[in-house]
Amino acid sequence: MNSIAPEHSFNSVLTFDRATGEVAGAGARERLLIGAMQAGAAISSAWYFRGFAAGCQGLRTLSAEQPIEVRLNEDAIFSFPFCDGYWSLLLFSRYRYEFDIEMFFKGIADADYTLIDGGANFGYWSVLTSSRPYGSHHSIAIEPSSANFTWLSRNASRNGGRFAPVKAAIGATEGVAHLSGRKHEALSIVGGSDAGEEVPVITLDSLMERMKLDPKGRYVAKLDVEGVEIAAIAGGEKLLSGDCVMICEEHGNDRNHTISRHILDHTPFKLFCYDPATGRFEQLTDVSPLDRIKRAVNYGYNVLATASPYWEERIRALGPFSRER
Repeated sequence: MNSIAPEHSFNSVLTFDRATGEVAGAGARERLLIGAMQAGAAISSAWYFRGFAAGCQGLRTLSAEQPIEVRLNEDAIFSFPFCDGYWSLLLFSRYRYEFDIEMFFKGIADADYTLIDGGANFGYWSVLTSSRPYGSHHSIAIEPSSANFTWLSRNASRNGGRFAPVKAAIGATEGVAHLSGRKHEALSIVGGSDAGEEVPVITLDSLMERMKLDPKGRYVAKLDVEGVEIAAIAGGEKLLSGDCVMICEEHGNDRNHTISRHILDHTPFKLFCYDPATGRFEQLTDVSPLDRIKRAVNYGYNVLATASPYWEERIRALGPFSRER
């Protein structure tokens, strides 16, 4: 990740519009680099974008340290460091970040819910779900990393302060932990080492009290918390047992399907996963379908878990969806 602070001043803002493909505020070098990243994304797409991040790392040495703002839709702006190896895939217009969750959020745009965006990183889903095409929902974006939180706060500000950033990690109990990792999208408090940044830990249920959330309200809890999902579930008994649907990421390299197995074996939740064979979110009664669905080891797959009849009905009604635009 570039070390540039988001508040760095530039003569013009470098922007990319995903709907039109238009670039603004770019000189010849920036346009060349954007073209190179778009070509790299197109080529690497056949291999689940393996090698793309490494290519961006090389291009970063040729670029100025500056932010780029991507217009996700007419009411959503998302900012990140230029030549970032993770988010620069958004410059490739055919790329759909977490396609299944995009379709889920589009399909529930008319629902009355609050998003609890755990492990929000730079706030992508909070930016989108709070935008008009996605229903203008309230969101609480939780991110422990100081560097990531700076970008998260910038994105909240650039979108009119319409979602609330909270600097914390999520766990089973309140306390402190140490955050470590080499990539901004894969930082974790797993490991117990004293190395790394010390961060506060909150539970989902203490967040409800802190933010004065209505226990009878309707919620979507997205937990992308890098190995702490089971602990987060343990600390959210009150929230998750109510009118809530939880989204957890299943890593492609976890052939034991640990999170899904835990949900099925140790919680009362019904479990759903997008199945490309049907184009729908299908209920999982065991983890065996994930052997087929999780094809790439460098890719994240999502499961939905809920004890709410309302959310179960909404999930079953979604689709079929195609990955084609």
